[in-house]
Amino acid sequence: MTHVQSTPSSPAGGAPKEAGAAKGGTALYGGTSTRRVTVRDIAAAKRRGEKWPMLTAYDAMTASVFDESGIPVMLVGDSMGNCHLGYESTVPVTLDEMTMLAAAVVRGTKRALIVADLPFGSFQEGSVQALRSATRLVKEAGVGAIKLEGGERSAEQVERLVESGIPVMAHIGLTPQSVNAYGGYPVQGRGEEAAEQLLRDAKAVQEAGAFAVVLELVPAELAARVTGDLAIPTVGIGAGPDCDAQVLVWTDMAGMTSGRLPRFVKQYADLRQVLGGAAKAFAEDVVGGAYPAEEHSFH
Repeated sequence: MTHVQSTPSSPAGGAPKEAGAAKGGTALYGGTSTRRVTVRDIAAAKRRGEKWPMLTAYDAMTASVFDESGIPVMLVGDSMGNCHLGYESTVPVTLDEMTMLAAAVVRGTKRALIVADLPFGSFQEGSVQALRSATRLVKEAGVGAIKLEGGERSAEQVERLVESGIPVMAHIGLTPQSVNAYGGYPVQGRGEEAAEQLLRDAKAVQEAGAFAVVLELVPAELAARVTGDLAIPTVGIGAGPDCDAQVLVWTDMAGMTSGRLPRFVKQYADLRQVLGGAAKAFAEDVVGGAYPAEEHSFH
């Protein structure tokens, strides 16, 4: 996302004073408001030392639940490829798919800042292509910010978007769109040379104008160093506890994902079992003639 260097405004007018509020502002998480969270609010939270949560969302109904729960930032991630569209990676996700689902998330929310990924192939050609793709997401889907992968290699695209008035969240460390180059999903930044490159990437996107940067699958000690060195917030996913914010894919967080999960994932529910149980109960009622009953019928 993109930088913001202005005096902090209350991110949630009338919100209860909790968390960072005691340090001179309204809490980013847990407040209520009649307006969207903005990049100014994100910058203010960094100055207050206030941590905040971010979750992915891909549809209006789920997004509305998270919005009502006080999640201040939602990412319409290209992780939709794995979670919702049945792809093996994020690489096949198209800009059309991203635009459609991002618009749904925007329609389902009132307060959260909605960030949308630029999918693979929609910005790698250069800053002109990146601006064209990002403009579509802002105009057609109504998102408040864009996320794109890459550090130094994507700094030109970040700068072009920011100069054009589009807030940018950068993404460094493990960049899933490069899965074919990595040959998997290895931890990034291990070793002196790799660590120095990650630091250069972080500073490059900050200088280009990003208002925040995702650190994915990065050693905790390195993520802590980056967080301390940057004026913009870091958003960790598999990057230890010292980042300014944390993000998870919601289907991982809520227990909808089957199979082996990454080490950094903490499951807060088992919705897959709950939903499966409900489906089986419905099926058994239909087969057994218990549904629909008299109270479900019209005369």
